Amino acid sequence: MDYKIIVDSCADLTPEMARDLEITTVPLYLRLGQDEYLDDCSLDLPGFMQMMAECRDSVGSAAPAPAKFIDVMTDDGFVVTVSSALSATYQNAMLGAEETPANVHVFDSKSASAGQTLIAVKLRELIANKLSKQQIVENVNKFIDEMKTYLVIEKFDNLIKNGRLAAWKGKIASALNMKLLLGSNGEGEISLHAKVRNKKQMLDKILNFITESGRKTKGENMVISHTNNLSLAEQLAERVRERFDFKKIFIVPTRGTSSLYANDKGIVLAF
Repeated sequence: MDYKIIVDSCADLTPEMARDLEITTVPLYLRLGQDEYLDDCSLDLPGFMQMMAECRDSVGSAAPAPAKFIDVMTDDGFVVTVSSALSATYQNAMLGAEETPANVHVFDSKSASAGQTLIAVKLRELIANKLSKQQIVENVNKFIDEMKTYLVIEKFDNLIKNGRLAAWKGKIASALNMKLLLGSNGEGEISLHAKVRNKKQMLDKILNFITESGRKTKGENMVISHTNNLSLAEQLAERVRERFDFKKIFIVPTRGTSSLYANDKGIVLAF
C-alpha cells in the first residue's frame, strides 16, 4: 500500500524533491515584527531575507492551525513536524489527525530543517520497500531517536530575538567573531555543541561529530540545508564523502522557516 507523506514548511525540500518523493507541505507563518507571511511557494525568499535583516523588532514563526493539516489528510499516511520543543506544529497536526477519517500517524521529528527532510526520505524508502505501517512507525521512531542534527550559524540576531539562544551566548560569540555549532540535545531542543573561529575548524569539528556519533553511514543518507551558502554546503559534502560512505548526500536550500532561524549563510545537516 502507498502512503501519503506530509511535512510542514520547516522541512527543506526543492520542488523536484517534493515531486519525486510525493511530499505535501503545510506552511507555517513567519513574523517580522507585526507583519506576517505565509511560508509557501509564493514567498519571495530573497525579499523576505532582506526585510528580515532590516527588522529591528522580534521575529518568529507560528504553527499552522489543525484545519490546515485536516485539509491535506485525505489519505492514509504520515506527517513529519518540526520538533514539538520548538513549535506547536506537532500538537496541531495531532489534533488534525484526530479529526480526519484517514489513518494518519504524526511523527515529532525532534529536529527541524534538514532533519525533517531526512526523515521524509527515510519514510519514502520504507514505503517503497512495502513494510507494514506498524513496521514503518517502529523503524522511523528508532531512526528519529538515533538521528543527529547540527546547525552552524554566523549571525545570531534572530535566535536572540526569539529567545532560542541566550542573549549572552550570542553576544560573546559575536564579540569574538566566532561561529556557533548548535544541535539537537536528543529531545528536540537546541543546545550549544561547540564554538569555532573559522571554516576549517567548523568542517573538522563536524567530521569528528559524525565519527563520534557511532551512526552507521554506509547505505544511509545525509541532508545538508544551506541559506545562501551553496559553496560551503558543497565543501562540507565533499569532505564527508572523502571520509564516510553515505549512499547519497542531498544539498538543499533552506525555505522560509529554516532561513529565519539559520539566518544568512547558515548550514543545517542531518544524518
